[in-house]
Formats: sequence, C-alpha cells, structure tokens
Amino acid sequence: MPASLTYLASNKNLETLFTTIQSAKVPDRFTQDFLGTTIGLKGTNDRMMIPLLRTLGFLEASGAPTAAYRELKNRENAKRAIAKGVRAAYAPLFEANEAANNLPPDKLKGLVAQVAGTDDSMTGRIVATFSALCRLGDFVVSNTDNAKDEEDEAEEAPSYADPIDRKPRSLPPKLSPQFHYNIQVHLPSNGTEEVYLNIFNALRKVFQ
Repeated sequence: MPASLTYLASNKNLETLFTTIQSAKVPDRFTQDFLGTTIGLKGTNDRMMIPLLRTLGFLEASGAPTAAYRELKNRENAKRAIAKGVRAAYAPLFEANEAANNLPPDKLKGLVAQVAGTDDSMTGRIVATFSALCRLGDFVVSNTDNAKDEEDEAEEAPSYADPIDRKPRSLPPKLSPQFHYNIQVHLPSNGTEEVYLNIFNALRKVFQ
C-alpha cells in the first residue's frame, strides 16, 4: 500500500520557522495567529507548516507543543530534534533505505515514487520538502543516539540463554503437575433413551 508522505507547497521559509521558534516563547497552542504574529510567517502557503509540525512530532493534535518542540529551543539539540522528527515523519522512506537522507536527487526521487506511488509532480514536492528538512537536521548525531538507545535496550533486556544457569529447574518438593480435562457431550434433543445409553456406554469403553 502506498505511503502518505507530507510536503509543503513552498519550503523557502522552513529555516525561518525553526530559527524563530528558538527565539520565540513557547505558546500554549501553535495557531495560525501565532505563526503569523510571532513567527512572522503570514503567507497562505506558510499555514501548511502547522500540520507539518504535527507530523514531525513537535505539536499535538490540539496544537499544543510537545517535549520535542521544547528541544528546538535548545540550539545544541535543535538539529538533532529535527532529524528525529524527519525520521519519524518519513519512516517509510527510511524503512526502504536507511540512508534516505543522503541519497542524490535522482535516487531520492525514485525512492519516493516507489514508496508513495506518486506522479512526477507530487514526487517532486515531497522530495523538495524532505530535502529541505534534511538540510536542517543533524542525522549523524541522531544516528549515534539511536545506536546508543539500541545498546541500552539490549543491556536491559533479560537474557534467556545464560550459560551459568542451563540446568532445568525442577518443581518444588511435594508438588506435582495435575491435569484436568473437561469433556462436553452434546446429546441430540430428539434422541431416545436407547440412543443416550449407547452414547454413554461408548464413552465408558473409551476411558476404561
């Protein structure tokens, strides 16, 4: 099934968006008014940046900023946060090619067309937005963090092949497994007494 990949009609103000977020206050809700008044992006095409921020994980459905949005306020973490957002928003691309952010334009177009099933025009728009976002993110740091997270998870995961304890564990003394079986017999509603007796006699012979 083709994947739905987000895009903007115009990407020229993307860098302004993230740069101004760093210096602006964190709003209760990131609205069109906040985008125009505080961020200074009042164009019709700029309105699409709000759903883009949602897709990147920086805003909740209500427009409230997430913890990832607050990482954008930290100049040292902002590029890493953008890269993480891009990986999440364009996960189908990275699943098809984990180095999607480093592909040359022609190969990236081919990957997008393959994953999204789009025509040339739509493919070009998706590629333009994806590429613009990738230029703003630090994927080297992001990859290092992802690798560290995987190592931490591996260390925390319980080992089921511990060479120290390979002996089968026996049951505590005085305990033995017991099994109970419930057998259901469905008797015909129109059967005679003779039919019922034959059924029960057959069952008795089976379990003798």
